[in-house]
Amino acid sequence: MERREFTASLVAGGCAGMCVDLTLFPLDTIKTRLQSQQGFYKAGGFRGIYAGVPSAAIGSFPNAAAFFVTYDTTKTLLRDYASTRMAPVTHMLAASLGEIGACLIRVPTEVVKQRTQASPSLTTYQVLLATLREEGLRGLYRGYSSTVLREIPFSLVQFPLWEYLKSLWSWKQGHTLYSWQAAVCGAFAGGVAAFITTPLDVAKTRIMLAKAGTSTASGNIPLVLHEVWKSRGLLGLFAGSIPRITSISLGGFIFLGAYEKVRRMLL
Repeated sequence: MERREFTASLVAGGCAGMCVDLTLFPLDTIKTRLQSQQGFYKAGGFRGIYAGVPSAAIGSFPNAAAFFVTYDTTKTLLRDYASTRMAPVTHMLAASLGEIGACLIRVPTEVVKQRTQASPSLTTYQVLLATLREEGLRGLYRGYSSTVLREIPFSLVQFPLWEYLKSLWSWKQGHTLYSWQAAVCGAFAGGVAAFITTPLDVAKTRIMLAKAGTSTASGNIPLVLHEVWKSRGLLGLFAGSIPRITSISLGGFIFLGAYEKVRRMLL
């Protein structure tokens, strides 16, 4: 990848990440509280809907930038070795590697953000200090594996679907898509991926919010999913799915649309 393309991916990805995370933060708070073990109203209900926003604001730019730099670099490296038929596999691999790298930044900010969302009486700084004091640096990476295991299946659905819809629409109209059209494809792909991966998101939220030392905090995803199934059934596994789908569909529109727009401007 040329230096100009690298810079474009870095800046466009970071800007897109900040736009979507800050715009849709209230929906993310509602989703987190719906999925928490204590229940929606005990976790804060509709109060303090922006609790945890400093954590999201700090982490959103480097997180999204890391993803798109890895995604675009991998696509570029594999382009010469993969045929057109292998494009979906290339996109899957690129998205998976992008998520693994981005989660190194995303998980600590997500842990602090979600704990603040579920305890709106505390500030982001207080939650950060409490986490470091009680669990150390490891506490900030609680749920890393569950986040990666949620994000990779999500990206395996979203990005190949997004790229396919873009290429199909582009082929039908005979020219490259406008940014708003790429955004529409992103919204649809994001909504589909969000619904399919909601149970993994529920498990990730439970693991991050659990008290240190409990069985849930150990990060055993099948065990957490089994506990949710026993206590709340199928509805529990898909708790928060409506705000999650709404948030990620809107997020896909803003995120991927903004990414395409900024990247084209820079190139």
